Amino acid sequence: MSNVFREFLRKVGSGTHTSKDLTRAEAAMATQMMLRKEATPAQIGAFMIAHRIKRPTGEELAGMLDAYDAVGTKLKPIAAAYPTLVMGVPYDGRSRTAPVTPLVALILTAAGCPVVLHGGRRMPTKEGLPLAEIWQKLEVDWTKLTLEQVQQTFAQTLLGFVYLPHHFGLAEDIVVYREQLGKRPPFATVELFWCPYQGEAIVVSGFVHPPTEEMGRVAAELRGVQRFITVKGLEGSCDLPRDRTCIIGVNDPKTDPMFTRLLIQPRDYGFADTDVPLESEDQFIEDMKVVLAGGSSPLAESAIWSSGFYLWQSGVCSDLNSGLMMARELLTTGQAAKKLTELRGAIAHLLAEPHWAEV
Repeated sequence: MSNVFREFLRKVGSGTHTSKDLTRAEAAMATQMMLRKEATPAQIGAFMIAHRIKRPTGEELAGMLDAYDAVGTKLKPIAAAYPTLVMGVPYDGRSRTAPVTPLVALILTAAGCPVVLHGGRRMPTKEGLPLAEIWQKLEVDWTKLTLEQVQQTFAQTLLGFVYLPHHFGLAEDIVVYREQLGKRPPFATVELFWCPYQGEAIVVSGFVHPPTEEMGRVAAELRGVQRFITVKGLEGSCDLPRDRTCIIGVNDPKTDPMFTRLLIQPRDYGFADTDVPLESEDQFIEDMKVVLAGGSSPLAESAIWSSGFYLWQSGVCSDLNSGLMMARELLTTGQAAKKLTELRGAIAHLLAEPHWAEV
């Protein structure tokens, strides 16, 4: 048992009237102790529940992100015309609406904008469809790559995926607590704002509840994160909704004020519609393939809607309208499909290379 960790647990777990917030340094130390298993399983489980009940602060989130930076995995910078978009989505996947994030990533990289995704396997509490499985069904298997191979793929294709079980085992090891507790711990919030990339990046974080966004803004300010985007997206993802107003926050040091609230109406751009439901995972994958082949469908329109926004925000296009036009062109003329073929080839080549054991 760690006596140091016990003091952290006492602070956050003393009840509604007597619990106290951790400092940024304390939150960083507590997170590292959990990741490194220096705290006992009983202490870790108790902390997760107590911290969830207390609710983490922006300062605590900053410390937890400090810990992820200290012990976690990061891809190295690559040369590109635009900053890398790092998209943080809930690791427990999707169950109600069709995720277009992989299509968005293909469209963006086809335009020369690098994208880094991250996530894991089927994960509690939702146990929804995760990004890694979608890529597998598109014949892109990130789960078989070493981090070095992901780096090579990223440099060649502009698309990288950090897969928790293989590339950040310390974080994967605490997923079992989610399974046993049946609740999302604050680590689920950390994943939305984590940036596993060392170079110039725009961190895009999906959220559901407004307090999560405010917490992320405070943490970003404390940590000196200059460029980030928060999206009240579908099921907390970075996918923009089409059946309601898009509520988005953009932090850019080149603008005044630095943080801008965007309220974008899909109907003003001809994209208002019901968001595509995720009724059958197999049918969803087939629909994605049709979209990549140039077919017209509500799923294609959802992909164009989100992609156009990010093409604008990444600097590829000067405004949303031109971003939407470019996204449509890249999708319907086969450029996104060509990027998928390039990605498949790059990974197949890496997996076919012989790996000699060190003597």
